[in-house]
Amino acid sequence: MPHPTPYILVLYYSRQGATAKMAQHLARGIEAVPGIEARLRTVPAVSPNSEASESAIPTQGALYCSDADLRHCAGLLLGSPTRFGNMAAPLKYFIDGTSSLWTNGTLINKPAGVFSSTASLHGGQESTLLSMMLPLLHHGMVIAGIPYSESGLFNTDAGGTPYGATHVSGSEGQRSLTDIERQLCHAQGQRIATLALKLAREAH
Repeated sequence: MPHPTPYILVLYYSRQGATAKMAQHLARGIEAVPGIEARLRTVPAVSPNSEASESAIPTQGALYCSDADLRHCAGLLLGSPTRFGNMAAPLKYFIDGTSSLWTNGTLINKPAGVFSSTASLHGGQESTLLSMMLPLLHHGMVIAGIPYSESGLFNTDAGGTPYGATHVSGSEGQRSLTDIERQLCHAQGQRIATLALKLAREAH
């Protein structure tokens, strides 16, 4: 029986669509690497109302992430809008529920990266990215950012950090991704995909 094609899980939460657009550009970068695929997944919103519930399948966009999606990925890209310098609650809630994967060491030595969008230029992009790395380090994942061989890191006047791709969306989410923001998303996706294939070969 042939082995299934390995995939990078692009897991994100997006409220106004900016982070979802980033995820799509990251996926294009992944799929520019032969022999690996991108799998886009999201997480349901959370609510302080105990009666609130989400349907099992979103009305639009990516499917909700399952335990199996995360368990079998070759690598992970984790994305969130910034909430007071931290990841959004729905994504944190999902990650907090992955203790069984941590117990079994399922994600150890798999490459991972993070990405984020903010309304303003100094709206907590870097602190959000750094905080998103913490649970991935606890899972034993190999964290990779964007190297300065990507000239966009020097030239951007919007998003883009060595810790991961970012986007400045504007106060109403009105700003489209700049060419440099798209290029850096592509580069990060390509890098995680390339690392995943290399690490998988070394493991065998």
